[in-house]
Amino acid sequence: MELNLSQKQTQTLSPQMMQSMEILQMGSQELLEYIEEAVQENPVLEPEESYDKQDEFSTLQRKLEWLESTDPQNRYYHQQDTEEEDNPLKNYGTVEDDDENLYYYVLSQLKVLELAPEVMDAGIFLVESLNQNGWLDEPLDALAADCGCPPETMEKALEVVQSLEPAGVGARSLSECLKLQLVRRQPVNQLAVTIAEHYLDALSKNRYGLIARELKASQEEVRTACDLIRSLNPRPGTGFAARENLTYINPDIIVVSFQDHFELLTNDYYFPTLNISGYYTRLLKESDDEQVKDYLTGKVRQAKWMVKAIEQRRSTLMSCAECILELQEDFFRKGPGHLVPLSLADVAQRIGVHESTVSRAVKDKYIQCSMGVYPLSYFFSRSLGASGAGGEEAASPDAAKALLKKLIAGEDKKKPLSDQKLCELMAAQGCTLSRRTVAKYRDELHIPSTAGRKLYE
Repeated sequence: MELNLSQKQTQTLSPQMMQSMEILQMGSQELLEYIEEAVQENPVLEPEESYDKQDEFSTLQRKLEWLESTDPQNRYYHQQDTEEEDNPLKNYGTVEDDDENLYYYVLSQLKVLELAPEVMDAGIFLVESLNQNGWLDEPLDALAADCGCPPETMEKALEVVQSLEPAGVGARSLSECLKLQLVRRQPVNQLAVTIAEHYLDALSKNRYGLIARELKASQEEVRTACDLIRSLNPRPGTGFAARENLTYINPDIIVVSFQDHFELLTNDYYFPTLNISGYYTRLLKESDDEQVKDYLTGKVRQAKWMVKAIEQRRSTLMSCAECILELQEDFFRKGPGHLVPLSLADVAQRIGVHESTVSRAVKDKYIQCSMGVYPLSYFFSRSLGASGAGGEEAASPDAAKALLKKLIAGEDKKKPLSDQKLCELMAAQGCTLSRRTVAKYRDELHIPSTAGRKLYE
């Protein structure tokens, strides 16, 4: 047996570093749950929970200032919430458990109608039989048999239910659901109704020419009718899903827009401020029991590590957001379609950290701006390569899609551009893509092919 002696260097992460990396990649909700669990397990950690009314109204004022500078429509909802309770923050972002319940919403409309008792009972039975999409899954005869009423009574009840809101409720098929919504719109587009009844398959394949020939209509009229159908909601009950199935996003960073500059704010108001308990600190100094001192020393050290890691998370996140704001300023000023290529390495190099740190910092984090709420990962967009006479870097996929939409919008509808022609036109404007990539982006934008976009006279 031969023994060999070798020397090698390895890196071992300390518990503090592991905890710091773990906290760094936590999303807001996950971090909040982590803090609450840590407070329960470590008596030395003391969250600040008490604040006076002035602090409460100050917090409310800051939130309203954010909303005014980002999404104006939220001011109405925020005001509506605060007016319902004396406490101005009590109902911020909360709702009653039975809100948006499809069953109660439809039933409340049904019960105010003056109907024969047997029709009312059949109507209630139908409402109870609605699935989560607002449709009826079973045939009307089977429902009548289960309810114990004549089919004629069930048909009357169905007619009543289908006249209620939301439009399309009580439908038994996609075609019927769309038709119920179309007939509510005045004036009724009869061409759209006919397409919804008989030509949904052709519509799904963008066969406008076929529909136009068979219905003896112009392709422009068919396209307008099809666009109307596509604007409808095929699942009228989805807006009434149970609250527990909804996911709410709390933005970690808020971009406040001014005329000449932007400012970033961290949204830390739903995190409790953690302090080291003064009582246990004094007990550590005054106690003569070695067991007590060892226990409290460990807990105080853990608490300090955790507070430091949370602050480091906030600092790293803010540094990443500032870098993203600086490099993607065109997006924050002009909106989608103006992203420039950006990698984790670009941000890491600017703020002086490793790529993996940036990756952890942006994981499950969100930023709110005037265009809406976006995950931070959205702003990292790969480059499409170098192009142009000066060798400048090509646009990102986001900008390429915006250019593609612009070219198609300006094309001659009687002679739409082929994918190859689009490819050439985009290359001439400094965005070099393969024909396959152009076709892929066009599909992602839900734009039909050349045949689907062609207008026939």
